[in-house]
Amino acid sequence: MITVTGATGNIGRTLVELLAGAGEKVRAVSRQAAPDAGTTAGVEWVRTDSGTAAGLRTAVEGARALFLLLGGELNSRGEDPAALVGAARDAGVERIVLVSSLAGATRPDALSHARLREFESAVRSSGLDFTVLRPGGFASNAFAWAETVRTRRTVLAPFGDVALPVVDPADIAAVAAAALREDGHAGRTYELTGPEPVSPRRQAAILAEALGEDVSFVELTRAEAHAHLSRFMPEEVVDGTLDILGRPLPEERRVSPDVETVLGRPAAPFGAWAARHLPAFR
Repeated sequence: MITVTGATGNIGRTLVELLAGAGEKVRAVSRQAAPDAGTTAGVEWVRTDSGTAAGLRTAVEGARALFLLLGGELNSRGEDPAALVGAARDAGVERIVLVSSLAGATRPDALSHARLREFESAVRSSGLDFTVLRPGGFASNAFAWAETVRTRRTVLAPFGDVALPVVDPADIAAVAAAALREDGHAGRTYELTGPEPVSPRRQAAILAEALGEDVSFVELTRAEAHAHLSRFMPEEVVDGTLDILGRPLPEERRVSPDVETVLGRPAAPFGAWAARHLPAFR
């Protein structure tokens, strides 16, 4: 059995489908019950707090592999990451695939990614087979524009011409599925990006092309973007996010070959993600 935490999110939901489709028994874990729980053959949905050792033991009971995604319960300043990973090991887990972040490596002093670095250290020292996934920015962050695109055919974003190789969460899920099911990935760290850098202004143009309608782009100042993000992000995360979006390091602009290396096909471009999720923007 494979346990998937964050099973209702952008990565987790796709990963559950991929694993079940490959014939794996899956325990899908989330803090809230999935709306379609129980409808997929081979999938057991469990509602528990995987941010506690007791909750994580419940999540991994009988599982040989664990997909570990730091959602709100794991990313909060709660139990020690080493204790959580140890609870999974003691419950019989043999393999962990951890979703970390590229910025956790490129910005080692950033408070916004400190918790991810702690989890990386914990899985590396656990004695288990492990694979660390370090994605860059997600293509799905464009969902933040859905409401203004639907109502005003407008994208509002800072740093309009700064291009980054955003990654399709479905590609992260596919790499995770390979690392959970196949040998040869133990001890590896994969940097996951899209196939080319794409700016917010260009993403707006791609959405316009997909919709067959004009979509205007309005560039926000850093202060305007800060005020917006502060409504739902901690201060250190807001500043860290804006630093990456506005002043990316060369390593954060780089296109990684790792998606293609693992999957044997190129990473999906932003346009493919937009086409799949076009109803959100209509």
